[in-house]
Amino acid sequence: MKKFWKNKWFKFSTVSILYILLCVVWTGNLWMLLGLPLIYDLYISRLFYKYVWHYNEVLCEKSPLYKSIWSWIDAILWATVAATLLHLFVFQLYKVPTSSMEKTILIGDYLYVSKLSYGPQVPNTPIAMPFVFNTMPWSTSQKSYCEAIQWDYHRLKGLKTIKRGDVVVFNYPEGDTVLLAKRLYPTAGASYYDVLRSYQQTYGTTDGRKRLYEDYDIIARPVDKRENYIKRCVAIPGDKIKIEGTKLFVNDIEQITLPSQQFIYFVQTSAPLTEYAMRKAGVREWGGNMPYYYLTMTDEAAATVEKIPIVTSVVKYDNTESSPEFFPHNESYTWTQDNFGPMWVPQKGTTINLNIDNLPLYSRIIEKYEGHTLEVIDNQIFIDGEVADKYTFAMDYYWMMGDNRHNSADSRFWGFVPEDHIVGKASFIAFSTGEEGIRWNRLFKKIR
Repeated sequence: MKKFWKNKWFKFSTVSILYILLCVVWTGNLWMLLGLPLIYDLYISRLFYKYVWHYNEVLCEKSPLYKSIWSWIDAILWATVAATLLHLFVFQLYKVPTSSMEKTILIGDYLYVSKLSYGPQVPNTPIAMPFVFNTMPWSTSQKSYCEAIQWDYHRLKGLKTIKRGDVVVFNYPEGDTVLLAKRLYPTAGASYYDVLRSYQQTYGTTDGRKRLYEDYDIIARPVDKRENYIKRCVAIPGDKIKIEGTKLFVNDIEQITLPSQQFIYFVQTSAPLTEYAMRKAGVREWGGNMPYYYLTMTDEAAATVEKIPIVTSVVKYDNTESSPEFFPHNESYTWTQDNFGPMWVPQKGTTINLNIDNLPLYSRIIEKYEGHTLEVIDNQIFIDGEVADKYTFAMDYYWMMGDNRHNSADSRFWGFVPEDHIVGKASFIAFSTGEEGIRWNRLFKKIR
């Protein structure tokens, strides 16, 4: 084998075949064939070495200082390239920022997110600063990427498809437009669309949008630079979903409540609850004052709390009050956090009858996710300037919900997650830290 590898044509042929399989066939990008002349020069013609690289070797021999500096630059460049490729196509680490998925995962967990599971995406914005997400470290508004070149959505072949019950990391669907800062007063974490709806309710549709842009600095972001969220996929393309009294139904079948699934319970007591009693029952989030408390806990923990002698009543919260904050943000739909649907999850290639009644469910898909113009004139729907009473979906969509059901901003608030927003599958906990320090018992724990 060593004898074969010394042959430059054998080297060139082997590397070229691997390059074509990985960079051309797997990515489906014929432009990558332009890399073959570079491989040919590296192993056969050696023109770059003769006219450029040779002089670098001469300088390294003449100057120890130059050789030392170059060795550091060389190591840093190779490490940056390797780390970037791993991050783009193999895995990334994701730090859990909120309690929306407790008790499955906790704030402070660092998750290994596999991009190979569902197939890595070719980046929409290939020109970007390494190791930085969407803004530069010293700024809250300076972009860390260049939009001069933008590639269309393309996902490489993965090991599997998304299944119901998978814990998935994805780009925030409403993250296409972002409020950076309020000019008059500081703000943080506010959703552009939530604030826009509030402004329009107060000032009207046109004036509300105008005032919003006067008050805030606002930018748009490409799909791959939108904030990452993590939720559990509860419905896949083609499913029918419904929630009744906090119970989830998919295709008219009630879904089993997960052991880690939490809800808010209202608890009444005859004496004050203690921190010790709550920790012993496995309750991490709670508030209120004697005799009325609200506790976020699993059904199992609720049964334990109910047995505490001072507890006189335990009632699960059931949200029955509709609000514009719930998807699809239309007064014709009186759905709530705990009573939602029924509704169909769009599937790629499927054609639906489109009308004024169901348009609120799919208007964002048509306009924002699939890039069409949409107008309603005299109760008639126009797509790309033509009258439309049907629509065929170009992508698959998913319905995502947090395990901490009453403390999760998920699809019940912002709707469907398009396939081009999927980042990867949360596989296991690589590291975990909290108020108590490193959580050794959580390291390398598989996520279920």
